[in-house]
Amino acid sequence: MVKVTVLVENTVGLPTGLVGEWGLALLVEKEGRAILFDTGGRGNIVANARALGVDLKKVEALVLSHGHFDHTGGMRDFLLARGRLPVYVHPAFFALHYSAQPRERYVGVPFRRAELESLGAEFREVREPVEILPGLWVSGEVPRKTAFERGDPNLFCLEGNQKVPDPFRDDMSFYCVTAEGLVVILGCAHAGVVNIVEHARQVTGVSRVYGIIGGTHLGPVSKEQQEATIAYLKDLDLSFLAANHCTGLPMMARLAAIFGSAFHFAPAGASFTLPIRK
Repeated sequence: MVKVTVLVENTVGLPTGLVGEWGLALLVEKEGRAILFDTGGRGNIVANARALGVDLKKVEALVLSHGHFDHTGGMRDFLLARGRLPVYVHPAFFALHYSAQPRERYVGVPFRRAELESLGAEFREVREPVEILPGLWVSGEVPRKTAFERGDPNLFCLEGNQKVPDPFRDDMSFYCVTAEGLVVILGCAHAGVVNIVEHARQVTGVSRVYGIIGGTHLGPVSKEQQEATIAYLKDLDLSFLAANHCTGLPMMARLAAIFGSAFHFAPAGASFTLPIRK
């Protein structure tokens, strides 16, 4: 069994003193061990965890999906609350990420590496997949194999003095092996949902995908990518789908209509124990 609790998301689903913010943070628990996946954007992770009765000091490691502010902006507050621990990132985590919409602006990690290290971040750079606890995998860099997953054209990075389409080499996901198949946990899925899931199958050796939770970034991408990804998800015969954050409200509504009872909204405060017992 794997328990996933949404500590930070754009919206709030429970009237228990939680705060919504643009960002994502998920607590993943398995057999009494706890891993934090992302930290949200503004530091409300600490207050939200307290409101939900979550002890952040029990978190054994932090995994960061990629170097965007809305997944890393809560790092300072989290580290102040938790103290020293391993932090898994891709080597390109501190790349200079920018967005062209709604105006051109820096959207990368809002802290210097030295500051985070002084607060207790023990960075472990991973390019290859790594099993950090039994059945819990950091994806490492996800191979890009699909022709249609081209990502968001409004996102770019600086390489030297040149603006280039952001390759998101640092985009990582989290794979959980359960008795009924894989649970794939997404940050923003900039590498493409299909690429990520196929990589999860290869890395873990488990072909059955039980469920997917997190940001799919399907809202801002092309119609072609949207339709091809939805067709792929249908073929997976998912038992659980909780797309949130960068998926966008219109796309979430569409996925809810398509996947019916398998779809779950996942605002801050939501908690899922997977596989779900029927």
